Amino acid sequence: MTLPAIPPRPVHAVDAIRSEGTPDALAPLRTFVAAMTRLVAQTSDEATLIAEGRTALAALVARDDWLPDACARPDPERYTQYCLYVDPHARFSVVSFVWGPGQSTPVHDHTVWGLIGMLRGAEDSLPFSVSDDGRLQVSAQPVRLQPGDVEAVSPTLGDIHQVRNAFDDRVSVSIHVYGADIGRVERSVYLPDGTRKRFVSGYANADAPVLVSL
Repeated sequence: MTLPAIPPRPVHAVDAIRSEGTPDALAPLRTFVAAMTRLVAQTSDEATLIAEGRTALAALVARDDWLPDACARPDPERYTQYCLYVDPHARFSVVSFVWGPGQSTPVHDHTVWGLIGMLRGAEDSLPFSVSDDGRLQVSAQPVRLQPGDVEAVSPTLGDIHQVRNAFDDRVSVSIHVYGADIGRVERSVYLPDGTRKRFVSGYANADAPVLVSL
């Protein structure tokens, strides 16, 4: 399994994207980033961050007219993660996940709280846990996210899952927000026997300008 390399430097908010989109087109993303910035400045309580962040993310994915094509391009070989915004203090990050037809992740964790909002298409998330004897096991029924749906993950709520594009004939896109600069967080993929392999995901667009500044 080939994983993207860690970017050589943190990704921070800079100017609006040059090649496409306008400030008006990116207004929903800018509004979401501003709401999350206020939220993380007010509290570090996970339950509050998830509850209020869920409402803000649901508003963002309720419309599908703002994400630039450059951040929605599938890769023919694997799912793709584009950085949309990273808080300058790494308190949260926003990414678009782009799934080519039939693509899936390995079983993996996040180590921080996260919210997944479905923008277009659909994805299936299968939750896992590690048993007392250290083996990987399915812990619940799969969850299908449709456009507008939002799901939460965290080490306290359940942090291990496998995700796949629900469609074999079209691209799906989801918008994720995490309680860290997720492209630089050391995480794990899990083998069936519970063995963990460390990875750092990076971003597909680590060298490109990110989309918004406040």
